[in-house]
Amino acid sequence: MTAIDPSEQPGKASEQAAGPSAQGGSASGKGEKRVRREAGFVSRDRRSLTHRVRYALRHPRRVPAHARRVARDTWLQLKHRDHISYYRAVMAADTARSPEAAVGHNPSVEKWERMGRMQFEYLLRHGLEPRHRMLEIGCGNLRAGRLFIDHLDTGNYYGIDISPAILMEAQRTLAREGLQAKLPHLALVADLTFSFLPAGYFDVVHAHSVFSHSPPHVIEQCLAHVGRVLAPGGYFDFTFGRTDGPEHQVLHEDFYYRTETLVELARKHGLSARLMDDWEDLPHRQSKIRATVAEEAGGRAAPDVGAAP
Repeated sequence: MTAIDPSEQPGKASEQAAGPSAQGGSASGKGEKRVRREAGFVSRDRRSLTHRVRYALRHPRRVPAHARRVARDTWLQLKHRDHISYYRAVMAADTARSPEAAVGHNPSVEKWERMGRMQFEYLLRHGLEPRHRMLEIGCGNLRAGRLFIDHLDTGNYYGIDISPAILMEAQRTLAREGLQAKLPHLALVADLTFSFLPAGYFDVVHAHSVFSHSPPHVIEQCLAHVGRVLAPGGYFDFTFGRTDGPEHQVLHEDFYYRTETLVELARKHGLSARLMDDWEDLPHRQSKIRATVAEEAGGRAAPDVGAAP
């Protein structure tokens, strides 16, 4: 899936502009987390009529954009019965409007760059080293990928996406940034089984704003197969739209899950998962979970690669 942030889509609440710098955590972490929850970072049920009416009254200018999304959603669901085909069509439409808007709140290169750097610097603080091999699920137009590619040793970055349109933009990003000599691997996929990738190969697997656009069966497919491609001690980081109330979706594009649902689903497929509290201090509307293979051969717990001190 392409890395699109549901909080950054037109017609929705825009990304938080205030708060701690994307370059580091906040000194007042507990206060930040409280503000995030009060501001709706842990989402209520956005399907409810009460929420919709209140939102429309607070943001009347966003109603036409949402109406256009509803119309597009209805039309694309009629044309595409499976979710991958449906979302590929969504990405084609968004990319035609603006490559930056396809992975961000609006056609703002500054926001595109800032969100990518936040992802990169978070993993850097967690010990991402040039020698590590990285798989980015939903690499998009390399909002963060361009930074990972530059940091990693030649050939150590693999990016996959379901959207041909956004992968063409990724190639343009590589050329614009002068990263061709780093020999990144970019691949179009139709599922999240990773069947063409070698077992035990990746130290880091990363999926930003992928599960926030994925129904349960797509998430389960990913969790069922990602453990096979993780190297010993490797980890899988993914963000998701978080709710403490009923799990729900808005149209067929945005999905909200309880933390315990995803942790249990990971456990079902042999992964140990935990919410990353230090991510909560950053100005982003999603939460992050880290999953590792629960046990190595011999029954010992697998340590995180580059775990934060």
